[in-house]
Amino acid sequence: MEENGIKIVFEDNQVCKAVYGPREGHLRIIEEVLDVVAHSRGNELEIQGAPERVELAQRLLDQLRRTVKRGVAILAEDVRKGASRLLEHENADISQILTDVILVSHRGKRITPRGYNQKLYIDAIRKHDLVFGIGPAGTGKTYLAMAMAIAAYQRKEVEKIILTRPAVEAGERLGFLPGNLQEKVDPYLRPLYDALHDMVELEKAELMLSRGIVEVAPLAFMRGRTLNNAFIILDEAQNTSAEQLKMFLTRLGFDSKAVVTGDITQIDLPPRTKSGLVGAMQILRDVEGIYFADFDERDVVRHQLVQRIILAYGAADEELERRRLERMAEREREVHRTLEDALQEPKEPQI
Repeated sequence: MEENGIKIVFEDNQVCKAVYGPREGHLRIIEEVLDVVAHSRGNELEIQGAPERVELAQRLLDQLRRTVKRGVAILAEDVRKGASRLLEHENADISQILTDVILVSHRGKRITPRGYNQKLYIDAIRKHDLVFGIGPAGTGKTYLAMAMAIAAYQRKEVEKIILTRPAVEAGERLGFLPGNLQEKVDPYLRPLYDALHDMVELEKAELMLSRGIVEVAPLAFMRGRTLNNAFIILDEAQNTSAEQLKMFLTRLGFDSKAVVTGDITQIDLPPRTKSGLVGAMQILRDVEGIYFADFDERDVVRHQLVQRIILAYGAADEELERRRLERMAEREREVHRTLEDALQEPKEPQI
């Protein structure tokens, strides 16, 4: 196979260090995904491999350099996703995604989409008044929606932020928890508080909560209300019933925006209760003005093991479903054989 080589020179030491990654870990990812060899000598980097792969590596490194120069930190998963995306679409540009800054947190952290589907999700929230974000844990559905909500409030596009979740127990019972009703439901709303405190300093977050600028409440508290001039996030929507989700969606008032997030592989509803989110996916998918953003394991931005865990559970579920269908088919064949045997038995002559 014909091989090619290029040399890249980084003029800025700090940019070079950020692009290479800790212990040159980003270069190792590029080697693994794009099947090239990277040799670094200080600020000089040589890439060798098949000509088309070397070209992709050069394109990716240039995108990473532009991203770093814009002040955005690069994660190992950003490099992996950028390389994988270039293999699928050679004109893809990870820098356009990573430099789309939604919000700068109180710690100076720039919150941006970390992949192609997250970028589509963010753009959809900007354009549509109702967006569904559906996919596995760790894909940033709720976190990015929270960042968009706070950014909208800072731009004075909304007057308040409402964060809600159905208080459905995953194998536990609220009644056995100590305290009053609010204290009982707070553990189920904790992820929403955590996201808020990660973006807004504690004192300001508490002030927003005390003044009602940010409201965190269980879904049942939404009944009978009309939510005007608000950014509303419904999290864990897979644990709503059809009636609950319809109730929530019809609360949307003037100058409001709603984001509904959920993971249909983690439904904790009682048996024979259909998930409202599953129903909405069937009923509302083609309704004008509503956008469905779909995520999969490739969009996970947590530890790389999370992707593998999701894939393993998915494979196990598929195997269980295959066996179930095989058992059903075998039962049908047994019924057919019984009927055929009955029809073929000779009848006794009547006297």
